[in-house]
Formats: sequence, C-alpha cells, structure tokens
Amino acid sequence: MTSSNTSTPLSYKDAGVDIVAGDALVERIKPLAKKTMREGVLAGIGGFGALFEVPKRYQEPVLVSGTDGVGTKLKLAFEWNMHDTVGIDLVAMSVNDVLVQGAEPLFFLDYFACGKLDVDTAAAVVGGIAKGCELSGCALIGGETAEMPGMYPAGEYDLAGFAVGAVEKSKILTGQSVQAGDVVLGLASHGVHSNGFSLVRKCIERAGANLPATLDGLPFKEAIMKPTRLYVKNVLAALAAHPAADGGIKALAHITGGGLLENIPRVLPEGLAALLKKGSWPQSELFAWLQATAGIDDIEMNRTFNNGIGMVVVVSAAQAAAVAQTLKGLGEQVFEIGTIAAQGAGAQVVVS
Repeated sequence: MTSSNTSTPLSYKDAGVDIVAGDALVERIKPLAKKTMREGVLAGIGGFGALFEVPKRYQEPVLVSGTDGVGTKLKLAFEWNMHDTVGIDLVAMSVNDVLVQGAEPLFFLDYFACGKLDVDTAAAVVGGIAKGCELSGCALIGGETAEMPGMYPAGEYDLAGFAVGAVEKSKILTGQSVQAGDVVLGLASHGVHSNGFSLVRKCIERAGANLPATLDGLPFKEAIMKPTRLYVKNVLAALAAHPAADGGIKALAHITGGGLLENIPRVLPEGLAALLKKGSWPQSELFAWLQATAGIDDIEMNRTFNNGIGMVVVVSAAQAAAVAQTLKGLGEQVFEIGTIAAQGAGAQVVVS
C-alpha cells in the first residue's frame, strides 16, 4: 500500500531551491553589471556564455587569467552581517594578481554558492563585486548563483572569482630583468585585505570583550573588514609611464597569503634577494594590535600578513624616485622599503 505522503507533489522549492528568488536576484544584478561594461563586451550576463572581444589596440595580446576566493574573512561577514565589501575583496584578489604580469583586467566572472538564497544578502555581495570591477576597469560579464540545500549552514555562503586580462607579448612582466641594486617600493595596503583571517579570528576570540573601539580612526569592525585595495588603474598608468624596457618597473608582487616573505621571491630571478629595511614603512594600529594580541615576532607577521604593504614594485635605482612620484601623484602611499642584492642560491627576502 502506498502511503499518502508519497503521492503529494514535490516542487523544486519544496526541496529547498527557490527559482523565483534566483530570478529576482538576476534582476537586481543586471543594473549593477551594466555599470561595469567596457570596450570588448559583446554580450553580458543572461546567456549561457558571455562574449568578449580583445580590443584591437593590442598587437600581440596574451591572455592572463587568475582565480581566487575571500577565505575565512567570510566568517566575520556572516557574524557581523557585513556583506557589502567582500565582493570588492573577491575582485581585488584576482585582478591584482593578473596585474602583476603587467596585464589589464578585461572581464570577471563570479561564483556565489549558498544553502538558501537570501536575495538581499546576495545582492549586497554582488554589488561589491560590481563595484570592484568598476574601480578596476573590468567588466562583470557572467557568473553563477548556486542554491544548494544542505551544503552550507543557514546564513552562510562561499565565493569564487575568475579574472581574465590581456598584455602585449613584448610587455609581459617576468621579473627576469631584476638585478642587484634595484630598488623595492611598497604601496600601502588598506589593512588585512583578504589573507590571514584564520589568525585574525583567533585574535578576536583571544581578546574577548577587550576589543579596541577603533583602529586607525575606524570603528573596529570596519577596520578589520576594510576591503583589499585595487591597485590596477594606478599601477597600469605607472607602467605606461615607466615601462620595464626603459629600466622602469621591472616586477610587481601582490602581497597575499604568505605575506612579504613568501610573495616577493616569486618575481625574483634565481640568486637574488630583497633586503627590506625594518621601519621603512609605518605599522598601522591594526597590525600592531594583531601582533601584540597574537604575541608573534616580526618574521611571523611578515609571513602571515601584508603588514601594511599590499603591492611591491621593483624598479631600477635610476628611476625609483620618478616611479614613486608618479604613483604618489595617482593617489598611492609609496615607501622605499629595500633593495635587491645577490644572495647565492635561491631567491629570498630578508627584513632587518
């Protein structure tokens, strides 16, 4: 005998997936994505695939791609109900990486996954993604919103982003022209950006009720959640003014997971080291609080966090002052933080 409940119709919504909510989100996203449109976009969101034509001003375009997420910073976004800036983080993590090869970000795709879709929360997140794309001159031309009941706890979601950029083949930054005597410039970060948050969360837990009210002039939560700085437009302008071929900007390093110690060697030729001078850039209240609360030494700070420097620029000594002046004129905080020197086998970073 068949029980009565097996004859009751089951809809997709009964199973936990709300198609109407998904459609409502798409409608909310469309005007946000429209603001990011740029040359090359042939078809934006809504189709099965987005079309993009590489601008004809490129003679020998090489495509550069990058993908990343936001990490456990999302845990704080859930806990503090602060969803409007993590989308900027998502974009920045990928477009800043693409920039390191000298590439101009062209378009961006996002992946948003949740257990149950909350349209307001998702729209806030995607609004941040669109803002990040707009600020970096990158078109938001597609993405995926996945509602998967049982996969994520209520109120939680995950993000992934994918950026594609282009660079002239002759202008790809490889770092191979870096040599002893070159100067290391550091561009200030906005704070923790989007790496090291497992330790940040442990520090918050350890501090308990004794959290500072403000850090660097911002309410504590805002200081912690301040989004990753987008270096794209300013650094591309500096690259155009001071190309590597003329002894200008020879290498860039985006300071993400692994901090200064792990990321700078990725763009140095074998046998060279970056000798960074301790105290050549200021430590913010935020990083000072993290270091004191965690009780860690300078080496661990520089291996875990950007510690105040979000992008490193390696330039010839002859052009260091001019490059720094150009970047300052564009609105960057620039510090001369070290030099390149011969260091035997391998590439490394020494802070002293």
